[in-house]
Parts: sequence; C-alpha cells; structure tokens
Amino acid sequence: MPEKLHANLQPMFDAVLARNPGESEFHQAVYEVMLSLTPIAGHRPEYAQWSILKRICEPERQIIFRVPWVTDAGEVQINRGFRVEFNSALGPYKGGLRFHPSVNLSIIKFLGFEQTFKNSLTGMPIGGGKGGSDFDPKGRSEGEIMRFCQSFMTELYRHIGEYTDVPAGDIGVGGRELGYLFGQYKRIVNRWEAGVLTGKGLSWGGSRVRTEATGYGTVFFARDMLAEVGESLDGKRVVVSGSGNVAIYAVEKIHQLGGTVIACSDSSGFVVDEHGLDLDLLKDVKEVRRERLSVYADERGPSARFVPAGSGGEGSSGSGDGGAGIWAVPCDVALPCATQNELPAAGAKALVKNGVRLVAEGANMPTTPDAVAILREAGVLYAPGKASNAGGVATSALEMQQNASRDSWGFEETEARLEEIMGAIHRTCVETADRYGHPGDYVVGANLAGYMKVADAMVAQGVI
Repeated sequence: MPEKLHANLQPMFDAVLARNPGESEFHQAVYEVMLSLTPIAGHRPEYAQWSILKRICEPERQIIFRVPWVTDAGEVQINRGFRVEFNSALGPYKGGLRFHPSVNLSIIKFLGFEQTFKNSLTGMPIGGGKGGSDFDPKGRSEGEIMRFCQSFMTELYRHIGEYTDVPAGDIGVGGRELGYLFGQYKRIVNRWEAGVLTGKGLSWGGSRVRTEATGYGTVFFARDMLAEVGESLDGKRVVVSGSGNVAIYAVEKIHQLGGTVIACSDSSGFVVDEHGLDLDLLKDVKEVRRERLSVYADERGPSARFVPAGSGGEGSSGSGDGGAGIWAVPCDVALPCATQNELPAAGAKALVKNGVRLVAEGANMPTTPDAVAILREAGVLYAPGKASNAGGVATSALEMQQNASRDSWGFEETEARLEEIMGAIHRTCVETADRYGHPGDYVVGANLAGYMKVADAMVAQGVI
C-alpha cells in the first residue's frame, strides 16, 4: 500500500486482513476507506472506533450457492452464485449482479463494501449489497443464458424483495439477463413485484435513463469538478476505457458537452480515433453486432487505428504486462470505465507525463492504490468511483420510486433528477473535504461523507 494508516487504525486493518485471508480486492477497498478516516481519527474519534469499523467491515449476510444448468448439447454445468448483503443501515440492500469468470467472494465483497458508501452518497434510502456468478455469458446461446438465469434466480429469489434486497445489472448482466431473472422470479412467487429488480425494460417497469445513467453521471461529475476550478469539458480531449454500457454513454454525454473522445478499449485492445469516436458506429459494433473494436477501426477508415492488447510500447495492455496501454494516449481527461484495477501505476505515470487534468472513475475501483497515489501527488483532479459513478444506482433508486407509485417519468425529467443528484454528491464531497482540512481531495470527501452517514445510522439503531 502506498500510504500508511493512522496509528490507531492500523491494528484494525490488520484484524480485517487476518479475518478475511486471501481477499485482495476486499482488502484494497477497506484500506482506501480506512486511509480516509485519518483526518477524523484525532478530531472525531467516535467515528474511528473499532466497535463501528468491525461491523462496517463485516457483511450482514454472505450467501454462496450452487447454480446447476444444462447446455444446448445436454451437458450439465455447475457455476457458483453469490449475494453479499453488506449493510442495511440506510435501507434495503441495493447493488448489481455480475456474471463474469473472474467473480469470486473477494470481488463481490469489495463491490458490496464500495456500494454501501456509494449508495450513502446518493442521499437515497438504500443500503449496500452485490452479487453475481462466475458464469460467462460470452459465447453462450440465448437458451443457455436463459436456463442459467432461471437456475440462478431459483436460489436467489428467497433472499430478495423490494423491502429486503434489490439487485440490478452489472458486467455481463444487461437487459436480456434481467428479463430472464425477473421472469423466473415472477413465476416462482406468483406476484408482479416490479420493485424487486432494477434496470428492467421500459415496457415492464423500467426507468428511462437507466441505461445511460452511470456513464452520464460520471460525466456530470467530471464537468462539476472542472467547473470547481474554472474549467469546462468544452474542447477537452478525453480517453474512455471500456466500450460497454458505461463507456458508450460516457462518450455520448462528453460529445454533447463539447468534449472529444479520442480512444476507447475492450479486452482485445484499444482504438484511437483522432477525429473523435463515431458514436453511431461504436454503438452498432458493440451493442448490436457485439464485435471487437478492430471491426470499428476497419470500418471507420484512416482516422482510426486499432492497437491489440499486449502488443508492447504504447499498445501494451496495461492489464497483464504492466504497460500503460490506452492511458499512453495523450488526453486532458481520462475516464476508466471498464473494470477494477485497470489503471496501473504505469498508466498513471503516462497520464501525468502527458498532462492529464482530471481522472474520474466510471468503473468500480479501476485505479490501483499506487496509481491513485501518483495522480494525487501530481495534483491531478481525481474522483473515486463511489462518488463519480453513483449515477447508475441513483437512477435505480428512481426506478424503485416509480415502481412504488405505479408511475413512469419522461427522459428529460429523469435525466434532470440524475443531474441534480450528481451535483449534490459533488457538493457533499467538496464540502466534507474542506471541513476536514483536505480541500479539493475528492477521495477524502467521498469516503468520509459516505462513511459517517452509515456510521451514524448504525449507532442510532444499536448493536445489531
């Protein structure tokens, strides 16, 4: 870890390490929050008591289950399902489901821990949770995905509900998967409970702007960060990692606000388009045809070039060989929107060398601790995902409101609510950082604000 914890906090972190061996992603998430408690460890010691921290770091419930299903060829497959219901001090557990081969308990716990504070920052009455499976939907037929989702929900249904735990989508879980999950839930319980899942289709209880929300919200937050120092996105060169839902709609909003996105990536490499990404073509390649970015480069023409992952130099992936990857592309603003720990120290050094002004996380914990330290030491404006990518869960909470009132809002109304929420989160981060002697530090502001609200609620509700 690049920085030392406060002397009073180190034994507590050591206890978390001992209690949760081998869970590196979870350790990283806990460390980051504990590091931000240093400004209040001396002035507000009540918030740094082990009696609170040990409960916040321990999930209320951890559910692991078997998911059996049958392939088109008749072969029986077994995957592992997870749901970590981390903290319900502020409301029902709320957080997505991730279907990806990398999913394990450490990743689900880190995501649930982060979600608790992210949800706190939204100001909405929702607690934190996360779930998923090591199932990989890539390369699977529609029938196989449906059968897996039905088997997954056959176990999960008994643990969720609109007043208990409300899952949503995440990596590998989009509208198709949510449809199969909701259908099976409805079939089992014999009730139409629209509020049990969010991210649903518009024709069956979904909310407008939910698809765009995380990407849009990240850009709103980045815009407000720049405005805080008298700048704007207009004319800025932007690099966005990823090319999934979050990245695509971040690109869309950046272009609407006058910036130019010149690069994005997928697991096969990244594309650089000096004229600015063609959003219509990108959506067609990634959302409709589900092709690799090399196809985008081939069809875009001479302005675009594709750099395969692991090709060395500027083209090194940044994920397996320690290279800078897409982060070597000179830019003013960088938005990591793919997955955890995708922006390493080498990438941060390249960004700083090329004069990056701002980094805002669209993904969950995409920047390694060493890279965060490099960016902050260089004076780069840096926003952690629990603040900057909270737009997705905020809009999920708006979907829950609409479901509860049997209502449906228009796109403009919902986007305005999203923009208002992201603005409030930004103000909270700035004011909290100022109050505790770290002006302009969004990490301290986000972590302290999110943590203290959860801690206050837990203390008020007693030792439960």
